[in-house]
Amino acid sequence: MADTVLYEVSDGLATITLNRPEAMNALNIATKVALREAVRSAAEDDAVRAVLLTAAGERAFCVGQDLKEHIGLLVQDRETGSGQTMSTVKEHYNPIVRALAGMPKPVVAGVNGVAAGAGFGLALAADYRIVADTAAFNTSFAGVALTADSGMSWTLPRVVGPGRAADLLLFPRSVKAQEAYEMGIANRLVPVGELRAEAEKVARALAEGPTVAYAAIKEAVAFGFSHTLSETLDKEDELQTRAGSSEDHVIAVQAFVNKEKPKYLGR
Repeated sequence: MADTVLYEVSDGLATITLNRPEAMNALNIATKVALREAVRSAAEDDAVRAVLLTAAGERAFCVGQDLKEHIGLLVQDRETGSGQTMSTVKEHYNPIVRALAGMPKPVVAGVNGVAAGAGFGLALAADYRIVADTAAFNTSFAGVALTADSGMSWTLPRVVGPGRAADLLLFPRSVKAQEAYEMGIANRLVPVGELRAEAEKVARALAEGPTVAYAAIKEAVAFGFSHTLSETLDKEDELQTRAGSSEDHVIAVQAFVNKEKPKYLGR
């Protein structure tokens, strides 16, 4: 894995850190490949019960596509007629977002600074966003004559509503942390100096929680957005049966009866 993405697993928590602070954690090809592999590793590892996605430095979480690399690839495409530059959506962004949004364990984004373009999309693909009070969000795409990718055409309307999503996508602007919190983009706001500690605290609490139940909650919420009430009720029945059959459910009920704090196993 490239040193532009750091990956560490400790006590059930996988921490994935974008590590190009000198480039505001922009996504060049090497970084996208490393991030894709890190996210897939976290998704597939049964020892991982929660994921923290964050970034080095305080200026930026991720400003999206590395446009310096991108312009060189565009010129190359025009010279060769290959048209390979935009294959990054299929090869990198789509697999990353699918893994983040679809893994059966909670993902926390610790947004330490600017999140723009695909960086904004990565934050939205997480289940919970802890945001530094100095951070800001920008869709950016229309500003470089592109449409949304990294799942943002699906995630953004679900977080802020279709009207606000259209406004932010058609007229890109910097959404400061407080406004992002009011819109629901940020779940928690913290001082920038406390961001990493708070994000780790929340992610570790989730890593120690009832993993099967968290996976069911995540699946239920995603399902309910695109299905009828009747279909969603059937899905809830299916998922509740799964959660109710877990060892953690028995542990939780026994702990409640005994007035103890449950110690979950994640199964």
